[in-house]
Amino acid sequence: MRFIRKTNVQFIKIRKIAYTVSLSLILLSIISLIAHGGPRYNIDFTGGTLIQLKFEKPIEIQKLRAAIGKQGYGDAEIKHFGNPKEVVIRVGNVKQDKEVSTVVEDLIKREVADNPFIVERVEKVGPKIGHELILDAIKAILWSMILILIYVMWRFEFKYSVGAIAALAHDVTITLGIFSLFNIEISAPIIAALLTIVGYSLNDTIVVYDRIRENLKLTKKTTGDALATTVNRSINETLSRTIITSGTTLIVVTVLYFFGGEVLRTFAFALIIGIVVGTYSSIFVASPILVDWEWKKA
Repeated sequence: MRFIRKTNVQFIKIRKIAYTVSLSLILLSIISLIAHGGPRYNIDFTGGTLIQLKFEKPIEIQKLRAAIGKQGYGDAEIKHFGNPKEVVIRVGNVKQDKEVSTVVEDLIKREVADNPFIVERVEKVGPKIGHELILDAIKAILWSMILILIYVMWRFEFKYSVGAIAALAHDVTITLGIFSLFNIEISAPIIAALLTIVGYSLNDTIVVYDRIRENLKLTKKTTGDALATTVNRSINETLSRTIITSGTTLIVVTVLYFFGGEVLRTFAFALIIGIVVGTYSSIFVASPILVDWEWKKA
């Protein structure tokens, strides 16, 4: 089904504007990551204790902070979880005889005696485990890109793999940069979202690449302006499919963001960014690189 028919958008002609936008976003992302000392990892990676409590009545964050601050946990991260009655408290690794969760619960019971609570979950991660998880996450992303490079080289040509990897690096960097700008934590589900973004973006790129290859076989002109025309026509021919696929997926993920609960919100947010940026990179990064590659060789 062709949702949009007979488009003739000059994507290749405006590719330099797109390159400028992409480089600006990547530069902004890198600056933000450097300014924040890298991605902000959550307890899954840094280690520490997470305590989720559900109170009978709405509870103020400042009241809780004052309560646990008496034990030296004033810098703990405290936020509501879905509603004013539930909170999540994250405390970094500390050396003490009693469990952090027990100390925090006792403090709150004593200082906020008029608002009883139940403990919904307690998670504890050691610093060594957290460090290993960070390394495993980085390895997973790097290995996925290496295997993608090999796959695209085998299915197409080396120049196609360069475009695909450039688009994937573009997507991951900008997604991490946006998370850094909004000071959102990187958790295990976010790593899963990043890998999902890599797969989604690659799928979109491969569809465009297939059409480019088919059209090149028909025209038998693989250099100069003829190549630019073929690539541009191929992007326009797959534009309807791209909009339908990305649009329907984006609708589902947006619904998940608003109605999927607090646990899935950051995961859905990462996918929203990835779908938008991934669709953009398939059109304005991966495909135009093929044209510039040939013009540089000429």
